[in-house]
Amino acid sequence: MIQVKNHNELLKQLEGRDKAWVLLYKSADSEQSICAYEHLTKAEKESKQAELITVDVTQVRDIHANYGVTTVPTLLEFHGSELKNTIKGCHDAGYYENIFSGSVFTANSTGDEETPQKSVTVYSTPTCSWCNTLKSFLRDHNVKFRDIDVSKDAKAAEDMVKRSGQQGVPQTLINGEIIVGFDKPRISKLLSIQSK
Repeated sequence: MIQVKNHNELLKQLEGRDKAWVLLYKSADSEQSICAYEHLTKAEKESKQAELITVDVTQVRDIHANYGVTTVPTLLEFHGSELKNTIKGCHDAGYYENIFSGSVFTANSTGDEETPQKSVTVYSTPTCSWCNTLKSFLRDHNVKFRDIDVSKDAKAAEDMVKRSGQQGVPQTLINGEIIVGFDKPRISKLLSIQSK
């Protein structure tokens, strides 16, 4: 992990790299930032491809403004020195590992295109009919999501219960907000899906 102190130092770190990840966070009094920092540190240790660059916005004031970041924690993905994606909030270490390995979809969130897609994780089991209905609904609306089979991943099942206090599936995590069951109106609202 590399800590940078200003924008020029960041640009030097980005030189010669195909891909780089930069975490903008607050080191003190921010539960979400501490969560993101800890999960990214764990993901970086597990990943052979990633080296994380960190920026504590309580000490460094010139980086977040250069990339239009107004909230932290925010993970920036660079290809060379070009910003490609922005991932906001705290996610589990597995999600970050998938981002580092390129096996999870992230919407391009730079420029003036449409609003980037929110982070969506579905906790499910293969035998759950409502889980399959939920996943079909998301696919029908072109929503990219990460599907976690909690019958095969005990750690994920434990994390799911910690978040919601419930063991039932499906559960959907949308940008840090948990929805238990297939609550179509609430999921549609959070993902800006227009009812047909």
